[in-house]
Amino acid sequence: MTFVYLICFILATIGIVMLLGLNPDQITKDIMKFSSPKQSLRDKVMIAKGKKKSRKFTVEINRIRDALNATGKGNQFAISCAASLFLMIIGCVLAIAIDNVFLIPVFAVAFALIPFGYIKRTINYYENHIQEELETALSIITTSYIRNDDIVTAVKENIEYLKPPVKDIFAGFVAENMMITANVKKSIKHLKERVNNSIFAEWCDTLIACQDDRTLKDTLMPVVAKLTDVRLANGEIKATLSAARVEYFMMAGMVVANIPLLYLINVEWYNALMYTTLGKIVLGVCGMAILITFIFMNKFTKPIEYRK
Repeated sequence: MTFVYLICFILATIGIVMLLGLNPDQITKDIMKFSSPKQSLRDKVMIAKGKKKSRKFTVEINRIRDALNATGKGNQFAISCAASLFLMIIGCVLAIAIDNVFLIPVFAVAFALIPFGYIKRTINYYENHIQEELETALSIITTSYIRNDDIVTAVKENIEYLKPPVKDIFAGFVAENMMITANVKKSIKHLKERVNNSIFAEWCDTLIACQDDRTLKDTLMPVVAKLTDVRLANGEIKATLSAARVEYFMMAGMVVANIPLLYLINVEWYNALMYTTLGKIVLGVCGMAILITFIFMNKFTKPIEYRK
C-alpha cells in the first residue's frame, strides 16, 4: 500500500509541475519572493541606518546569487533552486517510504540543502583562490605604486605577472580607467565591489584616500601584510579544524550506525525503534539534532576571516 501511495504522490507532483508550467527560472523567482518579501519604505530606511537587519536566510541567498554572478555562473542559481525543490520532494518521499512522518522535515531540509552546499563549496574554493592570489598581486602593485605615484600605471606594469582570476579583475580596472572614465576614485570603488574580501576593501579605501594625500602611501603595505597574517593563522589552525570536522562525522556516523547494529543485537529493539510511535519520534529527534549540529559545525569550523 505504501508503494501505491508513493506512485500516486510522484504522479501528482509531476502533474502539478506540468499544469503550472514550472521551470527553473519560475521556481527561482518564487523562492526569491519568499526569501525577500516586499519591504516598506520604513523597513528600507531602518536597514540602511543599521537599526534593522535583513533576515539571515535572505542575506545568505542573495550572497550566493551575487557570488555566482561574479564567477560567471549565474545560470546555475536557477538550476540549483529547481534541484533543491526536487530534492526536497525526494526527501519527503523517502521519509514516507520508511513510514516515519517525523523524519519528513529532517529529510526535506537536508536534501534541499544539498545543491546549495555544493554551490557554497564552489564559491569558497573560488574566494580562497582569489585570496591566495591577492596577497602576491597587492604586494607587487603596492610596491610599484609607492615608486611611481600612479595606481593605473602600477597595475599596467604588473598585469602580466598576475594570475587568473585576479588578473581579470585588475585588467577590468585598467580598461575602465582608460576607456570609460578617467575618475580613478570611481574606478577603485568599482574594483572594491568585485572582490568579497574585507582586507582588499580596506586596501581600496586606503588607496582612495591616497589620491588626495600622497603621504598615506606608506599605510598600504601594513594593510597588505594582514593577508599574510590571516594566511599564517589559517595554516596554524587548519589541522585543528579538520580534526574537529572528522570527529563530528565520526560521531554522527556512529549515531546512524546504531540503527543496523541494533537489528543485529536484538530484532525486537530494532522493531520498537522503527515501527512504534515512540521509536519514530526518537529517530526524528536524532535526525533533527544531526542536521542542526551539522549546520553549526560548518559555521564554527570555517577559516579565519579578517574583520574590522
